[in-house]
Amino acid sequence: MTRKTIHVTKPSLPPLEEFVQYLEQIWESRLLTNCGPLHEELEAALCSYLKVPFVSLFNNATVGLITALQAMELTGEVITTPFSFVATTDAIVWNRLDPVFVDIDPTSLNLDPAKIEAAITPRTTAILPVHCYGNPCDVDAIDAIAKRHKLKVLYDAAHAFGVNCHCGSVLKHGDLSVLSFHATKAFNTFEGGAIISPTAAVKKKIDQLRNFGIVNETSVNAVGMNGKMSEINAAMGLVQLRHIDRFVAARKQVDAEYRKQLKNVWGIRCLDGVAGESSNYSYFPILVEADYPDSRDGLYERLKSAGFFARRYFHPLISEFPVFNNLPSASSENLPTATIASRQILCLPLYHDLDLSVVCEIARLIGNC
Repeated sequence: MTRKTIHVTKPSLPPLEEFVQYLEQIWESRLLTNCGPLHEELEAALCSYLKVPFVSLFNNATVGLITALQAMELTGEVITTPFSFVATTDAIVWNRLDPVFVDIDPTSLNLDPAKIEAAITPRTTAILPVHCYGNPCDVDAIDAIAKRHKLKVLYDAAHAFGVNCHCGSVLKHGDLSVLSFHATKAFNTFEGGAIISPTAAVKKKIDQLRNFGIVNETSVNAVGMNGKMSEINAAMGLVQLRHIDRFVAARKQVDAEYRKQLKNVWGIRCLDGVAGESSNYSYFPILVEADYPDSRDGLYERLKSAGFFARRYFHPLISEFPVFNNLPSASSENLPTATIASRQILCLPLYHDLDLSVVCEIARLIGNC
């Protein structure tokens, strides 16, 4: 019996021998955590690679989002998108803040700046947009709104490792940005994340919150948490960083092949990528529109039956989950574009060593409905 190959989005893994060398170094040093030498080395290396001033590593991006919001010392309401992973809104609620959902732009699927201003109330203190699929938000418009209304901006940049906008790294916009290094990301540390800070003083505050609020051996000045990245995860990041440009270049080829094969398939819309060379090609999202002869879920099941596991990122909307759907802003009438996108979106398998013949086979299945 021939075993069927299953194609899902896979993490980009560097040569095992390089990682093992770091494991041996960790084993010999007996330094496993608490901001050890590899942790410090990775923070410095990421500052250089990403061209950002300060990086604070975390054990995952959710803890990073929670800590970033805590560091901002917010109250009241935070405007955000319903079209994201649930952690975006979870972090708001963990800080005892009230999420307010605003609709998304139909082209980028990012938070629509034209809808933000109408949602601002006297209780609004911040905006939390997401660079969805690594495509930059309209950062100039969002930053201008925030400045006009004296609001903080925290960018959920989980997908945006190494992404640039018109003025350099997209991570420099807003008050803080949070990256994810989860295994599904183009750059990963198995589990992990990071906060990008603009100043040394802000980084110091975040680093203390990441470590239980500890100032020194005898002083704690805030209610923090244990958000530190281990040396093993940092080692994975250091090895990944050596190969990330090669991984991204390979992902770009997969992206280009999908676009070539799907460009004439009626009812399938490929989302526009980031202009120029700044994309990390973490995802390949398509919209299965009304004139496609099958439903999105029908296509999902056909691909799955053939061994190709696509992902419905993001369905359902965060605003549709029972824990959030009682909020006034969660109404589908308030979120028409996000509601449609959530019912049409499908992210196709994408990883750096995905054979282009497999891409053609996936496209053939999509086109032969």
